[in-house]
Amino acid sequence: MRVRSVFAALSLALSLAVAMPRAIVAQQAPAAPRDTLVVTPEGLRAGAPTKATDPALEARTSAVASGLRCPVCQGLSIQDSPSELAQQMRSLVRDQLAAGKTDEEVRAYFISKYGEWILLEPKASGFNLLVYALPVLLVVGGLVFIITLVRRWTVAPALSDASDASDASDRDAADGDENSTT
Repeated sequence: MRVRSVFAALSLALSLAVAMPRAIVAQQAPAAPRDTLVVTPEGLRAGAPTKATDPALEARTSAVASGLRCPVCQGLSIQDSPSELAQQMRSLVRDQLAAGKTDEEVRAYFISKYGEWILLEPKASGFNLLVYALPVLLVVGGLVFIITLVRRWTVAPALSDASDASDASDRDAADGDENSTT
């Protein structure tokens, strides 16, 4: 019965370790802006190219877009998302990079519009440290818990065997005393 409760506790701890970072990110996530479209004048031009012809620009666009969350899709980057908004955001990233902005300036632009939630990997500072530290702490705590239980289970039978042996020797000694007095 104890083993079942231990496994139940461990499964609960593992579930929390997996669900907690997602819950923290979901609480920090603002609602996706439905009435705001990210469109640039270059994107509205008739016959505007949909892809950059420069492979270096396309690689930078892909790298930046891979780090930005799609506001419509759950857990997808704007690089991987098929949504229309993600395509517009990808186009905006490409346009800003082509205009000479750095990767950090493009990320800062999206953070100013959507908040830090837009980053797929939150910065490791402040409250966001929980996302990185909590799973490690739960695993370490679970290991300490398991080691403690295993030690108790192995020490308890050894102590009971030793006490049984001492009880038996005490009884033998008491039986010997009774036999010698008669």
